[in-house]
Amino acid sequence: MPRARDLGIVIGSLPTGPTNSVLDVPGVGLGHATVIRDEPAPPEGRGLARTGVTCLVLAEDAFTRMVPAGGAVLNGAGECTGFITAAEWGSAETPVYLTSTLQLGRVYDSACRIELEANPSSAVDFIIPVVAECDDSYLNDARRMQVEHEDVVTAYDAATASRGSATPPDEGAVGSGTGMSCLGFKGGIGTSSRLVGDHTVAVLLMTNFGAREELIVDGVPVGRALGPAPTAEPTKPAGSCIGIVVTDAPVDGASCARLARRVGLGLARAGSVAHHGSGEIFMAFGTGMRMDRDGKPDGTPVTTGRALDPLFAAVVEASEEAVLNSMFTAPTVSGRDGNTSETAHTPAVLDLLR
Repeated sequence: MPRARDLGIVIGSLPTGPTNSVLDVPGVGLGHATVIRDEPAPPEGRGLARTGVTCLVLAEDAFTRMVPAGGAVLNGAGECTGFITAAEWGSAETPVYLTSTLQLGRVYDSACRIELEANPSSAVDFIIPVVAECDDSYLNDARRMQVEHEDVVTAYDAATASRGSATPPDEGAVGSGTGMSCLGFKGGIGTSSRLVGDHTVAVLLMTNFGAREELIVDGVPVGRALGPAPTAEPTKPAGSCIGIVVTDAPVDGASCARLARRVGLGLARAGSVAHHGSGEIFMAFGTGMRMDRDGKPDGTPVTTGRALDPLFAAVVEASEEAVLNSMFTAPTVSGRDGNTSETAHTPAVLDLLR
């Protein structure tokens, strides 16, 4: 399935990195474990699984050389572990894991197991993995725990192996994005990057928010022009969006929180109004300046104040484009109770953009 730029949709004016994804940030990896299963409904079976896990490796040595981190909340009907620690200490020490709402505990447990194996000293030290969720129960049968430890390990291993890849990562209905819907269409995983001087700013989104009439594509009010959906749209739960920013610019925790907040501006450009039941939770991480286990910076001069303005612009552009990538790369997916989330890659949408 095509990405936005494959369709001639160019968001903003800043150049993208080689893969136009989080993989453009040195040392960063992205991997997925997609769980698709068709069994009888509970209690006879596990039902229809349309879910998974996505893992973003920030730095291989993040436990021993912590990365600056900060977060922001646009609407708080969701969960992201590690968020409060990042606000307090301005740092993070594990990969970022994305999954569906009721699987958060399972993925958290597995993230701890992975970290304990990679860094045995974490058994006697402080560690809180970063795990965030969106509700995929429109397509996924959430009455059974669909994600296993092996799925989390698969996503982690794939993320580790992807570092330095010259190929864009999979997007759309993959990993944790398998059961997500966005702006009346199929959503999921989307990513985009921007180059700012010698540095790269990249955004990873798990999109699961909004209504069809709100969809805006590069300033075109596509949703309003399309009119009512021919079939019923995804109904409550309203959704959510997890936004992750990662940059190799030398930023501290306070600047990361400011970068994270700008994800909301990119979502707004795509049509989000952050509905009551939606959890728009964002985090940002920097790899250009690092800290030891006691939180002492490595001495690299940090980028702050007005010098952040180009990075802010990069986050907004990449966030808007990541929304569109999550939608155009996702095929139509049917799941629980026959519910279907239609791809945005349709003649009706494309004709409006021409």
